Amino acid sequence: MAEVDLSSVGKVYPDGTRAVTDLSLSIADGEFLVLVGPSGCGKTTALRMVAGLEEISEGEVAIGGRVVNRVPSRDRDVAMVFQSYALYPHLSVRDNIGFGLSLRKLPKAEIREKVDRAARILGLTEHLGRKPRNLSGGQRQRVAMGRAIVREPQAFLMDEPLSNLDAKLRVQMRAEIARIQRDLGVTTIYVTHDQTEAMTLGDRVAVMKKGELQQVAPPQELYDRPANLFVAGFIGSPAMNLIQGTLSGDAESPRLEIGGRPLALPGEVLARRPALAAYLGRDVVVGIRPEDMEDSELVDAPEGTLPACTADLVEAMGSDVLVHFAIEAAQVVTEDTRELARDAGTDVLGHLESPRTDLVARFSPRTRVKAGDPVAVHVDTGRLHFFDIESGASIWGSGGAGPSREDEG
Repeated sequence: MAEVDLSSVGKVYPDGTRAVTDLSLSIADGEFLVLVGPSGCGKTTALRMVAGLEEISEGEVAIGGRVVNRVPSRDRDVAMVFQSYALYPHLSVRDNIGFGLSLRKLPKAEIREKVDRAARILGLTEHLGRKPRNLSGGQRQRVAMGRAIVREPQAFLMDEPLSNLDAKLRVQMRAEIARIQRDLGVTTIYVTHDQTEAMTLGDRVAVMKKGELQQVAPPQELYDRPANLFVAGFIGSPAMNLIQGTLSGDAESPRLEIGGRPLALPGEVLARRPALAAYLGRDVVVGIRPEDMEDSELVDAPEGTLPACTADLVEAMGSDVLVHFAIEAAQVVTEDTRELARDAGTDVLGHLESPRTDLVARFSPRTRVKAGDPVAVHVDTGRLHFFDIESGASIWGSGGAGPSREDEG
């Protein structure tokens, strides 16, 4: 096991395309770090540079304190698990798992011992004599992981290993991977586009956009304290609602106007985010998590209701109800929201002429709202997020946008 350090790492292809810019990350010994972001954000390229499968254009990669920029992939002592299982169909599970060890001419008894141990960890002991065609997708992925485990590498590198599995198997394998990594304690870098995977697996999560690191933090911190609009909109399912609003009033009684309706803000909002005081009288981007909205009929609070709206779609999920609606408020159109829209497969530009913004709320299952009904949506104004409309940075400490070190307490 070893630390993995990336120092100002960049990747530029011969045609001038830049895939990664100034990426600096330190992955601690035994840590599970997840790289997440939209397709084409550079996360797989970064992983392949660590693995030695892509040449490093700028900066340094060190594994266990040794700079490996010019070390061949086979000599970096890392094991890679790919999206495709890449199993040999004519070999048994035992021989697939032990194939790399056989190439290294290890004694047969040692190979058998290592394969048996990996099979026990992965729950594959009873399948060691079978061929890959007789295994399920989840079992094949475990065999691919077994090949990595028997090598006892300094680090595991995983490139979207669950993307070929169905939804139920992905959930099962997420739990398996988390358990295996915890039991083995091997430093792991895991690449995924699925932010649910990122949040459930990572000790820390690094969010990338267009080749640049946006924020790296423990999952809950990313969710509660996103550094900017992009992280806020990317982390969370359903995604955070982003609306343009105007701060008004004074430090004693601040208000937020959304769609012409004033909402009183609790005093602790400015106490937690002192930089907001400088935005009084200015437009800001307001972020609202779906779970911070509720059917007003179920809330004993006279204030905090959004402008009148109609439920466009109601999705009963059992434990909660997702209510889709739109309000008369300006859309937020920035580089970050355009990138989020592209990743979601929607066209934010197609709705610019409309002064309406689409939102999603997570209501209690006790709600009686149905599609087509008028609905009054209550907002927990103490849990709102605020972002600078120009830079997209989260508004926190007295020094300006972005969380300060003092705010962490």
